[in-house]
Amino acid sequence: MSYAERMLPEFDQEMASTRKVLERIPDDKLDWRAHPKSNTIGWNANHLADLPHWVVETLGKPALDISPVDGPRYESPKETSRQKILSVFDRNVAEARQALKAATDEQLNQNWTLLAAGQPIFTMPRSAVLRSFVLNHSIHHRAHLCVYLRLNNIPVPGLYGPSGEE
Repeated sequence: MSYAERMLPEFDQEMASTRKVLERIPDDKLDWRAHPKSNTIGWNANHLADLPHWVVETLGKPALDISPVDGPRYESPKETSRQKILSVFDRNVAEARQALKAATDEQLNQNWTLLAAGQPIFTMPRSAVLRSFVLNHSIHHRAHLCVYLRLNNIPVPGLYGPSGEE
């Protein structure tokens, strides 16, 4: 069994859990933030909708410069409704799943680099990028969003078992 085949069930589970959280965000709270230094609910939701696209970026290119000197910066979506955010998320998950399903072990063992203005931020095997920069990163921001939901008295869905509301 390939690494991608072993990773797909976890990817599917985490994306389904992330979608459950995104389904709970209210349109009238997208600008809410827990603290002046915190990102808003809307920023976190858009970032979560975008993160699966990084599977395609990671598997389709040897590197990505998020702020190239001679071009535009990489931008996350800035959707302004739950439905639009879910639409971006669903499209990105479908494309990511297809890219991951087609990935070979040889491809996943190759290094990938994230750059900013031509300077490396990190270089690691694509398999590690998918695990840390996509899955773990998604779980991290999903947790922020769960806390934000709870602070706004919005029921938090169960992710690895029932939540306090279930």
